[in-house]
Amino acid sequence: GVVLLGGVACKRSKEAEAKKAPEPTGTTSAGQALRTFSAFEYAVVAAATERLLPRDEDPGAQDADVALYIDRILETQGLESMHRDFIQGLSALERRAQRMFQKGFAQATPAQQDELLAIFKDSPAGSGEAHFFELLMTLSLEGFLGDPSYGGNKGRVGWRLMGFDTVGTLAMAPPEGYDGPKCLRECGGHHP
Repeated sequence: GVVLLGGVACKRSKEAEAKKAPEPTGTTSAGQALRTFSAFEYAVVAAATERLLPRDEDPGAQDADVALYIDRILETQGLESMHRDFIQGLSALERRAQRMFQKGFAQATPAQQDELLAIFKDSPAGSGEAHFFELLMTLSLEGFLGDPSYGGNKGRVGWRLMGFDTVGTLAMAPPEGYDGPKCLRECGGHHP
């Protein structure tokens, strides 16, 4: 019986290994190891997030390490479905770039990238393309404006841009017109 159970355990262990997602490969241009994406996927995410939050006179997604944030957050336990949906959407974006421009998304011109993202954004509600665009936008904003401890908002560039850089520093005045207690009451966070 021990031999048979050992064989079953060995078989289950091999099946579990076969079902595991492939390990990410590569690093960022800054040499940081990727946890979720392959180097190729990371390049596509970096290009897409930079089109959503481009650098101009202010910092953009690349300045804030938004793609790195997305790489880190998608490995979070409990977000397996989001991870799967995001990777599928990334693949769809890449396929569409290949079909339309005969080159990958990361190699497309900024105008071509904008055109592709607009197609996904304007897709019918509930479609895979619309869902991917929503995930991409949400995660990009989180990576740009969230707490830097999660891997994005490098150097607090998002907070500085919004005039809100108080965590870990001397508190500055809140943004003009901000009334925290009123916001809490109106948003349902506090009921007197």
